Amino acid sequence: MRGSKRCSVGSRGGGVLALSLLLVLLLQHAAAPARGQSSSSDGVAIAQADLQGLQAIRQALADPRGLLRGWNGTGLGACSGAWAGVRCARGRVVALQLPFKGLAGTLSDRVGQLTALRKLSLHDNALGGRVPAAVGLLRDLRGLYLFNNRFAGAVPPALGGCALLQTLDLSGNALSGTIPSALANATRLYRLNLAHNNLSGSVPAGLASLRFLESLTLNNNNLSGEMPSTVGGLVMLRDLSLGSNLLSGSVPDGVGNLSRLQFLDLSDNLLAGTFPVSLCNVTSLIEINIDGNRIGGHIPDAINGLKNLTKLSLGRNLLDGEIPATVGNLSRLSSLDVSENNLTGGIPESLSSLANLGSLNVSYNSLSGPVPVALSSKFNSSSFVGNLQLCGFNGSAICTSASTPAAMVPPPSLPAPTRKISKKELIIAVAGILFLFSLLFCCVLIFWRKDKKDSASSKKKGAKDATAKEVGKPGGGGGKGGDAGGDGGGKLVHFDGPLSFTADDLLCATAEILGKSTYGTVYKATMEDGSYVAVKRLREKIAKSSKEFETEVNALGKLRHPNLLSLRAYYHGPKGEKLLVFDFMTKGNLASFLHARAADSPPVSWPTRMNIAVGTARGLHHLHADATMVHAT
Repeated sequence: MRGSKRCSVGSRGGGVLALSLLLVLLLQHAAAPARGQSSSSDGVAIAQADLQGLQAIRQALADPRGLLRGWNGTGLGACSGAWAGVRCARGRVVALQLPFKGLAGTLSDRVGQLTALRKLSLHDNALGGRVPAAVGLLRDLRGLYLFNNRFAGAVPPALGGCALLQTLDLSGNALSGTIPSALANATRLYRLNLAHNNLSGSVPAGLASLRFLESLTLNNNNLSGEMPSTVGGLVMLRDLSLGSNLLSGSVPDGVGNLSRLQFLDLSDNLLAGTFPVSLCNVTSLIEINIDGNRIGGHIPDAINGLKNLTKLSLGRNLLDGEIPATVGNLSRLSSLDVSENNLTGGIPESLSSLANLGSLNVSYNSLSGPVPVALSSKFNSSSFVGNLQLCGFNGSAICTSASTPAAMVPPPSLPAPTRKISKKELIIAVAGILFLFSLLFCCVLIFWRKDKKDSASSKKKGAKDATAKEVGKPGGGGGKGGDAGGDGGGKLVHFDGPLSFTADDLLCATAEILGKSTYGTVYKATMEDGSYVAVKRLREKIAKSSKEFETEVNALGKLRHPNLLSLRAYYHGPKGEKLLVFDFMTKGNLASFLHARAADSPPVSWPTRMNIAVGTARGLHHLHADATMVHAT
């Protein structure tokens, strides 16, 4: 009996063990993600706390486009890619990305339940209310992108509790109050952007403890007080933007310790004192903008140490003394503005050697003497007006020996005899000029007749080639993790070619100013893939209404001609931003090719100039005759 009982128990135990092993294998198979599943999901059921948090967020949002209709009450598919903008890892939500979705309402406090969240991106919507303090509970948060919304109230001090936070961007909202000093506790921050808000108070000195900070952007607020003397402690800083505030005092000498600084913007404040000489030691600087302050004293001679400088804007200050001749050693300088100061003396001849100089403004000072010939032929009178004793430029008085500085007066010599031009020579000169004009007219006429024959086929083909494709329709993904370029608040329209970027890519691209005009500013935008486009941002007072803008820009998008730069895309933002996107011309512009050549470069030949003139005429003729479009000079 005992033996048979022992045998029976052993058989039963072996069956239970086999059943347990089978159950484990089945559970492992059920938990494994399906083959070919999206990398943004893991196929595991979402955690209950995360589900409750997402449901609360959904209830607080207004979703007029129904983009979140897939967020069901059961949580099914939340971590399998079925919920728009949600990314999971092991059943926990690690990213919530819903930019450009046209969302309104508020952000629920229960966002704090998503404790594994690493990225929260809700930028370019119409979200209002306060930024929830519960965001500070997200200890794993790396990036918080809430820019271009309607958030109000204070910046939550609790954000300093996000120990791993690297990027905090709350720009373009209506936030008020002071910048919380607790942000200094987020020691991993490398990008802090609170620009374009209504923040007041001073810049917290504690921010200098953020040893990894590379970009500090606080412009266009109501910040006051002095710049922190500890700013020199931000040794990794590359971009410091404090423009358009109410900052006073002097620029601290500590800025000379920012050895990696590339962009400095302190414009339109109440800063006084003198130009800090220590700044001349920061050889990495590319742009300096201190326009619209009360900076006095001299421009230091040591400024030639800034070998990488491309833009120097010191206008609308109280600077005196002379323009240092050492400025002519800044070989990469493309823009120089020292207008509306109290500068005296002459314009240094060394500025003529700046081959890349495309913008010069020394107007409204007390400069005297002749303008260097190379500069007067390159820039128009607006660069020099307001200097009563300055001569030698278009519209000014003719330079005489009395207006020429003593250093420039040649040694006395016998006056050269003057010879009166004979009537015969005058007739020959006039005849030569008329011949050149006749030749140019004949060329234009020949190409006009040739273009007119091709106009019928060009018009038929133009309708097909200019069909615009709108990016980011609801349900389509323009970027990773549900990022759609252009839907929601903004609209990005491509006119031809493959879709190479989304609106989010365009707005987050690195931008470099190429030039400014009365209509707007042109930037060289570098995309994440390293490609370049030229972007023209139209000024708000110049740009027309949305309807007129889209009508005209769609007409421009249809133009295709070898001698016209084609409009590739445009972006119409939720707050009226109007961007025009063109191909980036790597060889520069026509004006620089003709007039801003290096001293050792040969002049442009007459056949080349004739080809340029003919090409320009063909482009204008296509605008006026074929496209029947009015073109302003």
